[in-house]
Amino acid sequence: MRYVRIPRDRIGVLIGHKGEVKEEIERKTKIKLKIDSNSGEVQIDDSNAEDPLASLKVENIVVAIGRGFSPEHAFRLFDDDSYFILFDLRDYVGRKESHIRRVKGRIIGREGRTKRILENMTDSIISVYGHTVAVITSIEFMEAIRTAIEMLINGSKHGTVYKYLQRKRREIEFESMGNW
Repeated sequence: MRYVRIPRDRIGVLIGHKGEVKEEIERKTKIKLKIDSNSGEVQIDDSNAEDPLASLKVENIVVAIGRGFSPEHAFRLFDDDSYFILFDLRDYVGRKESHIRRVKGRIIGREGRTKRILENMTDSIISVYGHTVAVITSIEFMEAIRTAIEMLINGSKHGTVYKYLQRKRREIEFESMGNW
């Protein structure tokens, strides 16, 4: 049995139209979700799960939806090659709202440009929601995207981050060519 709390304004997304999102999660994993709409608490009952990792996957999917991802994007986490990374900006810049806003702005960029570049260079999906930044990515790019976002949080120039990602992407592509 696992418990997760998500923002109340994301509960409707987790449940879905006529309960279809919740039902799909339960159907694919044999795990029951009990959702408290008032508190935002989600109980994950994994007593009937066949896959021992299923409860972890469901927990990540629930948290991902709670952190602003659409169910379609969060469902990528059913795949064994997809990983979920969550950054709590308060851990980096404290609780001051102006600092959190500044860092979120650096990650999103003007008209979403930085976020789009990060996503395209790492084949990832990024959600900036509240005081968090969440990423769904593959194992190949997990360390690169984590480092890139931490660089932005810590004040590195955008150009420096882009060059770092270009170099990492070339390394990853070169390694994958060597494994043919």
